[in-house]
Amino acid sequence: MSFGERLFQIVNKALLVIIALACILPMVNIISISLSQNSAVMAGVVKLWPVKFTLEPYRYVLERRAFWRSFLITLERVFIGVPISMFITIMVGYPLSKPKEKFRARSVYVWIFFFTMLFSGGMIPSYLLVRNLHFLDTIWALVLPASVNVFNIILLLNFFRQIPPELEDSAFMDGAGHFRIMWSIYLPTSLAALATVGLFTIVANWNAWFDGLIYMNNPENYPLQTYLQSIVVQFDFRTMTAKEMQRLAQMNVRSVKGAQMIVGALPILMAYPFLQKYFVKGITLGSVKG
Repeated sequence: MSFGERLFQIVNKALLVIIALACILPMVNIISISLSQNSAVMAGVVKLWPVKFTLEPYRYVLERRAFWRSFLITLERVFIGVPISMFITIMVGYPLSKPKEKFRARSVYVWIFFFTMLFSGGMIPSYLLVRNLHFLDTIWALVLPASVNVFNIILLLNFFRQIPPELEDSAFMDGAGHFRIMWSIYLPTSLAALATVGLFTIVANWNAWFDGLIYMNNPENYPLQTYLQSIVVQFDFRTMTAKEMQRLAQMNVRSVKGAQMIVGALPILMAYPFLQKYFVKGITLGSVKG
């Protein structure tokens, strides 16, 4: 290995370490603040390790009704939105993966979907459509507008196109139809891509906050991330009882906000390792055009 190659590897690894620390250290600081007492946080001495360790902010968060209400709304969104989005992605990706000889209008539909990645109708038309469909303040305002993700469709159709066509031809000769072929051949051989698309869909539904802000007139219908965003910007004391305000006076608001963010991120962080083994493989194979 030449000197230039060794130097490149050293610089490259150093940059990756710096980027990793830039991502990890803010989270470590939030965790430390959430586990520190009010006096230490007010004094500004909490950095990367808790000072005067306490779990009171987490007890306070786990006893808040507003937090659990928004948490359950997000769970409902994930359990409803992910299957709907996956179903649409599969049903669109399968026919668009066919060559022009088998699906002549394929290019037209692909360009229509691709156009939506570059241009959208805008926030006002989207809001008017949701309002006219009477979806405001309902779970469907969070689920349906985000159910079609063109990036996931392109990822999956490119993966489908790499499946040998001989498998499909043999199934047709045995009398199978398109639905049978898709269910028995394409889906079982595409677990890596499906896991990747599923991971993207879960994370997108869990982390979305802006749609809850514009489609939910009642704060009680906020999903978790919208609720967390609202308290990070401004802690709403109107939703608190006298007992909660008295307990909060003994803690630091930053500690409570940090505890809520950590608890809110914990479920998705726990689910990620189970799908991580499919992640790189699915991206690598699904992003190569056949």
